[in-house]
Amino acid sequence: MIEERRVEPLIRKPVRNSAALETREPARRPPAAKKSTPPDQTNAEQFYYSKQMQSKTRMVVVLTDGEQLEGVIEWYDRECLKLNRTGAPNLLLYKRSIKYMYKAEGD
Repeated sequence: MIEERRVEPLIRKPVRNSAALETREPARRPPAAKKSTPPDQTNAEQFYYSKQMQSKTRMVVVLTDGEQLEGVIEWYDRECLKLNRTGAPNLLLYKRSIKYMYKAEGD
């Protein structure tokens, strides 16, 4: 008579019971899906320029070389803006040459 032997598998699956689940750390969330890229335009620039143009706010524009220009923004587009100045020629400024701008004192 042939004796049957039960061969135990080398890899055992863990036993899951409620007591074991309570002591274990909470399961980690699956990795989040890749975030979508932000939109090319948020309209913040358009809102800011439109507000300053409508109220004819005097602005000080500081260029990358440190020169400061004061005037009112007449119009703008993707690449540049037009600065109207009193007592001096109006200027067409490339946005890449502008370091920053702020409202002129006294408004």
